[in-house]
Amino acid sequence: MYLFLIVRKTVFLFGFVLKLDKKKKNTLMPIIPLKMPKMGESISEATIISWMKNVGDTIEIEETILEVATDKVDSEVPSPCTGVITEIRFQPNDVVPIGEIIALIDASEISNIEQETVNDEVKKVVSNEPTEKTSTANIQQSEYVRNPDAFLSPLIVSIAKKENMTIEEVQSIPGTGADGRIRKSDVFNYLKNRQYPLASRPLAQPKVAKSSYNPPPIKYVEGYDTIVEMDRMRKMIADHMVYSKHTSPHVTAYIEIDVTNMVNWRNANKIPFQEKYGERLTFTPLFVEAVAKAVIDFPGINASVSEDGKKIIERKDINIGMATALPSGNLIVPVVKNADEKNLKGLAAEVNHLANASRENKLKPEEIQGSTFTISNVGTFGSLMGTPIINQPEVAILALGIIKKRPEVITTEKGDEIAIRSMMYLSLSFDHRVVDGYLGGSFLRKVGDYLEEFDPNRKI
Repeated sequence: MYLFLIVRKTVFLFGFVLKLDKKKKNTLMPIIPLKMPKMGESISEATIISWMKNVGDTIEIEETILEVATDKVDSEVPSPCTGVITEIRFQPNDVVPIGEIIALIDASEISNIEQETVNDEVKKVVSNEPTEKTSTANIQQSEYVRNPDAFLSPLIVSIAKKENMTIEEVQSIPGTGADGRIRKSDVFNYLKNRQYPLASRPLAQPKVAKSSYNPPPIKYVEGYDTIVEMDRMRKMIADHMVYSKHTSPHVTAYIEIDVTNMVNWRNANKIPFQEKYGERLTFTPLFVEAVAKAVIDFPGINASVSEDGKKIIERKDINIGMATALPSGNLIVPVVKNADEKNLKGLAAEVNHLANASRENKLKPEEIQGSTFTISNVGTFGSLMGTPIINQPEVAILALGIIKKRPEVITTEKGDEIAIRSMMYLSLSFDHRVVDGYLGGSFLRKVGDYLEEFDPNRKI
């Protein structure tokens, strides 16, 4: 019935606008809602960094109206139309769900009196406000059904304490996470319309895992020790890493490989390759190429786990994320889309573009979305090997250690000999919920085989 009333009101409203349009003999537009845009398939919320415009300012279509950020990239949000900003619903540092209305833009040209009437009606339709003043309270009271078994993470507990929420109140919030887990966005959505918090004991004894170990207080000397406030991206990375370790039981496997043929070929061809194609030939496109081939052989590694934790989703596209360090020291993961369909020239061009865009903070949102498997070249920083944390919602991540020359025993036609070889370690961290030792080990070995068996006579 309520939906019917909304539809009926919407039809009446736009009929009213059309009547005004006929009177004024021009084309009128209603109040246009500006929604938080979708940033990627795995991203459910974004943080507002700053507004470029204020209420009452005129904005042109496609002009930047605000800047937002996710745990992966900062983005500019353009205006969907030309008009005047009539309302801004969120402020800088607010975390907003994707699809939420964040501002309203007046794109019409009708008189002030008529405009007020239309504005009031459109706002109600757009924001789904109840028609009766008491209905909000009734709806909210009816939703206070406590779930005493709801798991409360330390982050949720922290937010609840800051907002003076009771344990019953927090446990009454419907969770949208796996198995009904209450997420940060669930709490923020609830707080926006919070009017009647339940009176109960303070949130002092939440059901969270406790340890008997009490860490000692951190002592420091002001003016002597340096205190560095985490920036927004570092906080997001920290949350993402903790979430990954909490979600996926990590297992890491290692192998050592001889990449002498690949190293010698690359060193001999990097200058001719750049002269022919205008692209630098680093080791990264060679690594991406080998990983894409191995994924074809073992598609189970190119997967995700459904939100309810009961299904394995094998991805058809092979999109390789490459963990990249930013000048600030933070980390971002641009994505080589459909890596299995690109030749070496195409891979080199894509890798170079993504690396340059990362360093210059010019990555587009679509360039850090949709990865299905990630590699991390820890050897870039001189690390022998690494135990990387899985990039959720993927089920595995490959770390590539430094390439080092050292004497090795090799078998030749003359028998065993000692020779100088280029050696490196590979390590694969995988989600043991869905990837067992056989799949993880076989995939890792296959990547190693492709790199070890590199054709030294390959043409560029």
